Amino acid sequence: MTSELLSAKGLSAGYGSGPVIRDIDLEIRQGELVALIGANGAGKSTTLLALAGAVKPSSGQLLWEGSPVDEPLHKRARRGLALVTDDRALFMRLSVLDNLLVGRCDVDQAFTIFPELRPLASRKTGLLSGGEQQMLTLARAIARRPKVLLFDELSLGLAPLAVQRLFAALHDAVQTLGIGVLVVEQHVTQILKVATRAYVMSRGEIVLSGTAQEILARRDEIQSAYIG
Repeated sequence: MTSELLSAKGLSAGYGSGPVIRDIDLEIRQGELVALIGANGAGKSTTLLALAGAVKPSSGQLLWEGSPVDEPLHKRARRGLALVTDDRALFMRLSVLDNLLVGRCDVDQAFTIFPELRPLASRKTGLLSGGEQQMLTLARAIARRPKVLLFDELSLGLAPLAVQRLFAALHDAVQTLGIGVLVVEQHVTQILKVATRAYVMSRGEIVLSGTAQEILARRDEIQSAYIG
């Protein structure tokens, strides 16, 4: 049985004027790819930020490997947590290789995850396509070998073939490295084909959870009620 790495119990959080997310129960286990899906404004990104320690909860509890945790993001990063927001956080004037070196990751592993980046090692990141930039972002995050990876909008603005490639690489990394991943995603059908489990959010609350197969079987109902 896979071990629990990061979990939330009754988590509520917001930005000062009231909670954006309420009473969230969620867990990420070792070797699992978990999808967090829902309409824009449902609270998915806020959930990721609260899990990472970038937004302070107003109530509830966070557990890291079974023990309560309330420290900020930089300290959770030392425990093995990685957060990738939707801005990719790449250095556009630096080369692909320099971005990997600055990220203090295993460069050889990064190029193993995405071999198509190796011939581009000396190219400035700003000259890459959107798909190539996101490959670099994902490769750098995985090659840091985190225990838990939180990724916001992996496929944002990308062509279908690039999305498929990213999802496949993420799935392979989870299987081979045993990391736990929570990814916020708008491509519902595609992410559910590679995910282990999924949570559906609506108006700041988790309204449905289950295995990816269970959620996929109800995708039309879910998209109509909560996403569409």
